[in-house]
Amino acid sequence: VRLDDEIDISRGDMICRPHNAPTVSQDIEAMVCWMDETRPLQVGGRYTIKHTTRTARTIVRGLYYRLDINTLHRDETASELRLNEIGRVRLRTTVPLLADEYRRNRTTGGFIIIDEATNRTVAAGMIVDTA
Repeated sequence: VRLDDEIDISRGDMICRPHNAPTVSQDIEAMVCWMDETRPLQVGGRYTIKHTTRTARTIVRGLYYRLDINTLHRDETASELRLNEIGRVRLRTTVPLLADEYRRNRTTGGFIIIDEATNRTVAAGMIVDTA
């Protein structure tokens, strides 16, 4: 890529069309699949999020529901996600992310969540909405 102007860009910065720019937000609603056998996802939990080439800290602000994969019933009383459970969550990141809805762009709409204590990947997620 060759640019006409000198622009200060670095790893993790994004070049996009003016009318096709991702949303810049610290608040993300996503569907996540929990993959940790030892500790469940809980509201208030603090993790690291890896989105495209950026890494940031995140906190789980809310768990809207857990999805029963057999009946597709939404359990809105759920307070945690355990191994292989899927749920819709609200995350707040420490830095703004350049994100799209997963259905629009898989690259900027997907992420993983890493446990800060063990450095293990504990969840994979798809962005549903950025607020």
